[in-house]
Amino acid sequence: MAVAYSNRYGPGGRSISGGLLTQARQRAGLSKAELARRSATSRPTVSAYEHGAKSPTLETAQRLLDAAGFELTIAARPSFTEAGTYRGAPVLVPDQMPSLAPHQALALVELPRHLARYVIRSVRDLAVRADRIRVYELVLREGTPDDVWRYIDPILLIEVFDELNLPKAIREAWEPAVARWYGR
Repeated sequence: MAVAYSNRYGPGGRSISGGLLTQARQRAGLSKAELARRSATSRPTVSAYEHGAKSPTLETAQRLLDAAGFELTIAARPSFTEAGTYRGAPVLVPDQMPSLAPHQALALVELPRHLARYVIRSVRDLAVRADRIRVYELVLREGTPDDVWRYIDPILLIEVFDELNLPKAIREAWEPAVARWYGR
C-alpha cells in the first residue's frame, strides 16, 4: 500500500506526516506500542510523531510506514490547461492521466449533483461499457478537474474515445492530449 508524505501542518496544528502515520498504523490494525516495536523505536516517540510534537525525518517516516505495511511514494501533481471553450466555459484538459486502480475504474458510482442533473439514473456501473461511456461524456462536458481524476481512467478513455458523443469543441480540446499520451 502507498501513502503520500508531506511535512506541512494540517488543521489544528497537527502535522500531515503525523496524520499519515496515524492513518497507516490504524489501517494496519496496530497499536502505537506494536508499531514502535516493529520499527525499533519507542512508543512515546511514535505518539510524538502522530501528535505533531516531533517531525520524523523522511527516512524515519519510511521506516515507520514499512513497519505498518505501507510505502512512501511521490506523485506528480497534474495541471490542467485551458484547451478551448464550450458554452462560454473553459475546457480544462490535464497534462497527464494516471491510471485508476481497477476497483475505482470499474466501480459502481453515484454521480455528484452537478453531473446527475443531466441524467435520469445517477448511479452508474463503470464496469458496464454503456454506463462508462455516459459517465465519461458527462465528465468531459460538465465535470470539474476533480471529476476527471475520480472517474476517468486513461486506458478506458482511449478505448471508448471515438464512441463518445461529445460536442466538437470538447472533442477538439481533448484529442491532442489523447494523441500525445497514447501515440494516436
